[in-house]
Amino acid sequence: MTDEEMISCADKGRQIERLRAIMHRLRAPGGCPWDAEQTHESLVPNLLEEAYEVVAAIRESDEENLQEELGDLLLQVVFHSELAAEEQRFDMDEVARGVSDKLVRRHPHVFGDKAAGDSGAVLKQWEEIKRAEKGDEEKPYLHGVGKGLPALLRGAKIQKKASKVGFDWPDPKGIADKIEEEFGEVKDELERYLAEGDNREALEGEIGDLLFIVVNLARKLKIDPEVALEGTNRKFEKRFGYLEAKLREKGMSLEDASMEEMDSLWDEAKTLAK
Repeated sequence: MTDEEMISCADKGRQIERLRAIMHRLRAPGGCPWDAEQTHESLVPNLLEEAYEVVAAIRESDEENLQEELGDLLLQVVFHSELAAEEQRFDMDEVARGVSDKLVRRHPHVFGDKAAGDSGAVLKQWEEIKRAEKGDEEKPYLHGVGKGLPALLRGAKIQKKASKVGFDWPDPKGIADKIEEEFGEVKDELERYLAEGDNREALEGEIGDLLFIVVNLARKLKIDPEVALEGTNRKFEKRFGYLEAKLREKGMSLEDASMEEMDSLWDEAKTLAK
């Protein structure tokens, strides 16, 4: 495909081919210096950022932006595939073939003669096939679960998998009681830290335990902890923006304001911007 064909191609069924050709051209001699310098490792921040921007568009029901962000995320897949193809390891076709084959193998109730009456049965079957394919029957049950995910999401994934074999709290009340217990341990270590300052590692461990059990409560209540925390992030951002705007109206900056002044405006923001 020539440069002109890449730029002008309008055939609906050829856009993935066009994208691959553009990426190849950008990496080729005489292409883009920035693209030519990239490696799998250097692109990791871009991959994470694009994935989170897709999530943000979904949560904001921003359909127009979702299309664009999905394109940016697809670019990352194509980019990494191009890098691998240059090293003669695999290419985009093999990536697509691999995931297509996996979907067929793990849906025998659709493409084979197995039965799965509901989504629970589907997920159980998927997990069994996955463990068999990867030879994980001989490995620890939680081996590799959520590898590479942010800690909050990985914690939820680990807990969810453990619950599938019955290792779970019988009800949310027990988890809430455990949260109180863990918070008490955090306070004990905090008092020691403030008095002696030699237990930072222990304090970090107790805070980690507290976060883990809070994630467990969210999972038990079928609340996505990432969604819940992001909602609070947005709420904080909105209220802090109100506080900042009100200070500006008074000719003050954030640095000029006292904690008491900011607290008062924060309370106003909580009332007006729930």
